Amino acid sequence: MGLPALNRLMSVQRDRRRRPTQGRNGLVTSSLAKRKDSPCIHDENSRLDKKSRYSGPPLLEDIWHHIHSLLPLRDAARVACVSHSFRSSWSCFPNLSLTRETLGLDDGMDGLSCPCEVAMDLARKTDHILKNHSGIGVKALKLEICDFPFFNTSCDLDRWLHIAVKPGIEELDLQLIESHAALCREKSHAALCRKISQKSHATVYNFPCSLLDGSGKSIQQLYLNNCALRPTVALGRLRSLTSLNFFYVRITENELRCLFSSSIALEKLTLRSCDELFFLEIPSLLQRLSHLVVEDCRNLEVIKSKAPHLYSFGYRGTLVRLSLGDSLQNLYIDASDQDVVHHACADLLHVVPNLEALEIYSYHPMDTLVVPGKFLHLQRLCIGFFTTDYDYLSLVSLLDACPSLETFVLSVEPDRVRQETVLGNSSHNLIQMPGHMHRNIKDVHIIGFCSANSMVELTCHILENVKSLEYLTLSTSGDDEILCSKSENGTCLRMNKYMRMEARKALLAVERHILGKVPSTVELEVVKPCSRCNTL
Repeated sequence: MGLPALNRLMSVQRDRRRRPTQGRNGLVTSSLAKRKDSPCIHDENSRLDKKSRYSGPPLLEDIWHHIHSLLPLRDAARVACVSHSFRSSWSCFPNLSLTRETLGLDDGMDGLSCPCEVAMDLARKTDHILKNHSGIGVKALKLEICDFPFFNTSCDLDRWLHIAVKPGIEELDLQLIESHAALCREKSHAALCRKISQKSHATVYNFPCSLLDGSGKSIQQLYLNNCALRPTVALGRLRSLTSLNFFYVRITENELRCLFSSSIALEKLTLRSCDELFFLEIPSLLQRLSHLVVEDCRNLEVIKSKAPHLYSFGYRGTLVRLSLGDSLQNLYIDASDQDVVHHACADLLHVVPNLEALEIYSYHPMDTLVVPGKFLHLQRLCIGFFTTDYDYLSLVSLLDACPSLETFVLSVEPDRVRQETVLGNSSHNLIQMPGHMHRNIKDVHIIGFCSANSMVELTCHILENVKSLEYLTLSTSGDDEILCSKSENGTCLRMNKYMRMEARKALLAVERHILGKVPSTVELEVVKPCSRCNTL
């Protein structure tokens, strides 16, 4: 609900309070009735009567509180300043999102305002709002803290959290972030801003675990960014906690184990840049855990899950030893410096035998691909390459190892491909791999399609050997998700000179080597670069 709708509702409520009252003789009396009868007064009286008609009782106070709770924070504060009906409910406003955006503060990134002044203003407004809050009825709290501890101390954070985090709270989001003070252009205090930016990395806020003891029965989502959490065996039961998200949180595996023992209802777990973790073990106690994400935990060596219903796992970082159980069906791996494709073929068959969807990104794959077994249940396969000279035709052996595969997506960075182009060859010189029949593949999408020999050979192989194929999409513009129709700034991802040249070659390759091989049962879509943003 926005302010215009709320203003209309308040206007109707005021009209109800001005309704005429009934006298002892049963007649309706009003100040208008005492005036001389005239057409003007009669018309005005009729208009007011129609406007003020209402068949039900006045709105109850809890209904006003509910309406107030639906407003964004800034709108809720505004109406509390001008309406007695909302003044009392402001002190127990349930959704406290105290960030630069919600409080209407510039983030300082545009260079027009000082980031330190923005951070100071954020701390001042946060303190004012929480000082005037009763602490009753808070359902969700989001605190954005800039450049800790320069504009707010540990005592300030503890005090703010103890005001709002009470039994009944369901969501807690605490983010300690930089305000980009190093970008400050104000000469008078630019040196101070840079000093603040440098020293803000040195101090770590210790999240008070005692808060979780009191609110553990109700809290459902916990998101912590850039702090330390040191739970012990004495931590109370977090019986309602279903989602846990840690980013740059200092916590050891033993402390995480204490947290797990109190969070038996946990369903989603995300750990990003938690560098104190070396061995991550998910206990069987977490019966409801279905989604696990681990990203950029630099010291992690082993991930072992005993959670019986783990369904989805996403991982980014250097390859680690995995033990994930038979229940896993969706797997995402992005290892920047290693050959994930060959790792998947060699090891994942035994680690996740019941996999149904696999998405892998590899920077340094080798050409010779050997698959020792079969992914019997795999239905969706997405592979991303960031290499210059990979033999894409060798992926045929991986397709052979997936007899149930229905969707195949290949993503390539077109500006990194440095293979011999197919344009100098005739179709008779293309390598073929007969005898490979893929019976269930229906949809193939190649993102970053180029004129490289092996890329065109793979595409021709699919057209000739996948009899079940229904859709083939060849995108020559790289990531076709970053389009001007979808992006915030209204422009596509810019293509450099080499990418535009390769896109022209790719379109010629489609015309010369692909179009003539497309069966009538296959729908071919060739995605060209945007003519407005990336003219060829």
